[in-house]
Amino acid sequence: MKRIKLSKNMAHTWFIDLDGTILKHNGYIIDKKDTLLKGVKNFFKQIPKKDKIIITTSRKANYLKKTKFFLKKNKIRFNQIICNLPFGERILINDIKPKNKLKTSISINLKRDKGLLKYKI
Repeated sequence: MKRIKLSKNMAHTWFIDLDGTILKHNGYIIDKKDTLLKGVKNFFKQIPKKDKIIITTSRKANYLKKTKFFLKKNKIRFNQIICNLPFGERILINDIKPKNKLKTSISINLKRDKGLLKYKI
């Protein structure tokens, strides 16, 4: 089990990729349906309620309505979905808090379609 250590008494913003992380990669094209990956529901239940969740994806906007419906049906909480992103690397840049030297960004790279079963918050 890999633990994601969060600072207490702070709200967090989660940027989580959709395909290959939450849902089977390109399942909506290959299988003509979305499939939730293992451990995703449990992982999302662990995200503190005060936190914001932004889902990122290369999916085109015309799939957005169907994707949102699937996520809501499966009780996957999110605040926003950003679609039409380019394929490739996603870079997060943030500062270090000067008072307590808190690093304000965390990056995790998952193996495609393995889900979040091995992760705990």
